[in-house]
Amino acid sequence: MRSYPHLLSFILLTGIVSPALATGQQPVPGQDPGSPAISPAQQQDVRPDSPLDPSTANISGTVTDVNGDVVPGAAIVLEAENSSDRQNIVAGASGAFQFDSLKPGTPYHVAVTAPGFEDWKSPAVILQPGQYLLLQDVKLKLPVMVASVVVSATTEQIATEQVTIEEHQRVLGIFPNFYVSYDPEAVPLTTKLKFRLAYKADTDAVTFLGVAFMATMYQAGDIPDYGQGWDAYGKRVAAGYADTTSDIFLGGAVLPWLLHQDPRYFYQGTGTKKSRARHAIFSPFVCKGDNGKPQPNFSSIGGDLASGALSNLYYPESNRGAGLVFQGFLVTTGVRMVNGLIQEFVLRELTPSARKRN
Repeated sequence: MRSYPHLLSFILLTGIVSPALATGQQPVPGQDPGSPAISPAQQQDVRPDSPLDPSTANISGTVTDVNGDVVPGAAIVLEAENSSDRQNIVAGASGAFQFDSLKPGTPYHVAVTAPGFEDWKSPAVILQPGQYLLLQDVKLKLPVMVASVVVSATTEQIATEQVTIEEHQRVLGIFPNFYVSYDPEAVPLTTKLKFRLAYKADTDAVTFLGVAFMATMYQAGDIPDYGQGWDAYGKRVAAGYADTTSDIFLGGAVLPWLLHQDPRYFYQGTGTKKSRARHAIFSPFVCKGDNGKPQPNFSSIGGDLASGALSNLYYPESNRGAGLVFQGFLVTTGVRMVNGLIQEFVLRELTPSARKRN
């Protein structure tokens, strides 16, 4: 409220009110009342200190940006709408400009250009005799910049992201389902990622619980020949975990690294049930190479045989021999075939993170 009297004094001293309005003067005869004109917010009539030629009019203003900062050196063009009358000036250091001796009743346009800003042009301005028009809204905008950003990632970065997703795949949200890819465009794993995936599967808490559960079953069946009691149960747990670790790392990391093969099961999901079943059943024998092409699955076959051979180092002497190796291989291969069928037709719907993905 304290600023209001000062504003009123400024209006009275500078004659902001248009002379035509203040005196009740009517528009110039011949002026088209319907012709476009600059809005009141963009203009202001100012009565100069010295009288003007009553037969002419003036236009002035200050070029600023949208923040109110002056824009010096702007190029300003005044054009008459119905004639060849044209004037060019350059705004001074203060951004101010002025056009004198203009014809009343003639529609004028003021155009402003400045480097780094969008062009500005006024609506039609129709002056009255003796009018001194101040353009108030000569505000230049910065151009709208359309930036195109191309985001690219290396093959290793993509593979790392895919493995991270796979490490969160759990059937019913509990049981690890890490060695399955639901991405038909999955990129090859690096050596580091092959070992990372193996380590993740081998050290998962559910893996320990699974080994302990199977040891309980073997304890009840008294196989291998460790006998009974807690000591025998501990040996079965240790042997079972050793079997699991050697099979995961040999068939899922070491041989895939040496042979350049991918240890994962690639979900097909499309085609006939027969083709999907065939894909699942043959998965222990056919894998995808790091080159993206189908190859004999030497990694899985070799890993199972090598893991069985290592079992001869810690199984009871009565259970050792070639029979242990090949019997274990056949059992493991059969389990892989059944697992492939379950993966292809059942487990995806039971894996929450996979079901949410297209």
